Amino acid sequence: MEKNREHTVCLELAYDGAPFSGFARQPAQLTVQGSLEDALSLLYKRQVETTCAGRTDAGVHARGQVTSFDLNEDEFGARSLSTLIRSLNALIDERAAVKRAWEAPRGFSARFDAVSREYRYFIYEGKERPVLIADRVWHLKKTLDIEAMAEGARFLVGEHDFKSFCLAASAEGKPTCRNVSEITIGREELLGERVVAVRIVGNAFLHSMVRTIVGTLASVGIGQRDPLWVKRVLDACDRRAAGENAPACGLVFWHVDYGCAEQSFRKEGNRV
Repeated sequence: MEKNREHTVCLELAYDGAPFSGFARQPAQLTVQGSLEDALSLLYKRQVETTCAGRTDAGVHARGQVTSFDLNEDEFGARSLSTLIRSLNALIDERAAVKRAWEAPRGFSARFDAVSREYRYFIYEGKERPVLIADRVWHLKKTLDIEAMAEGARFLVGEHDFKSFCLAASAEGKPTCRNVSEITIGREELLGERVVAVRIVGNAFLHSMVRTIVGTLASVGIGQRDPLWVKRVLDACDRRAAGENAPACGLVFWHVDYGCAEQSFRKEGNRV
C-alpha cells in the first residue's frame, strides 16, 4: 500500500536552455523536467512528478527555476537535502544544475504558490559578433533608444489582456489577462560586453509573452514604431498587431517570489 506523501521538497534549478526542447517533459525529447524526473525516479524507485514555477520554451535559459514534488516519510528520511542535491547533479543532464533544496509546507506548489516571476532579456547592439555571449543575447546589430522603449513599456504595466503578446494558438479559449508589475530597461555589462537588459516582473506569463513584449519594444527602440504604438498593440488583442518574437537565446527565467511565506522556509534550504 502506498504511503502518504507528507513532505514537499523544492529545488532551485539553473540550466542552459540551448540543448533542451523546453522545460516540460515531451516524448522522445530532451527536456529539463524529463531529465530531472528520470533522476528522481531512479533515486526513489518510482515515478516522481514535479511541478515547476514556470514552463520555459525551447532554448530559454533559467537562473532561478523552482520545482516541487512530494515524498513519503521513508523517502524523505532516506537522504539529507544536501545529499539529494549532490545525487541529482550527478544524474541530470550536465547542462542543468540543482542549486538548492528545501522542505516547504505540505502541499506547497512551486507554480500555484508563486506571487511573481521575473524574466530578464539581453540584447547586444554591436555589429561585430559577440563570441563570448553569443548564446545569451539577441544580436540585433542596431542601437536602441531605451528611453523610447521605456515609454512604450509603461503601457504594459498593470493588469491587462495580453492576447496580442502570446502565441495565438495557445490563447484560444483561455484567459489571457495578466498583471505585469514592472518593466525596466537599461544597459549593463555581460562578460565585459555592453548589453541592453530588459527586466520584466509579473504574476504569471502567457506562452511567448516575454519574447513578444521584447520584440515589440525593440521595434520602438530602433525607430520603426513610436511608443504609443505599444498601446495600440495591447488594445488590439491580436497577435498579428505585435512585433516579432525575440529569439529564445536572450531570455533567462531569473527569479520566483513566494512572498512573505518564502522567508519562513526558503531560507532553510541547503545550498551546494
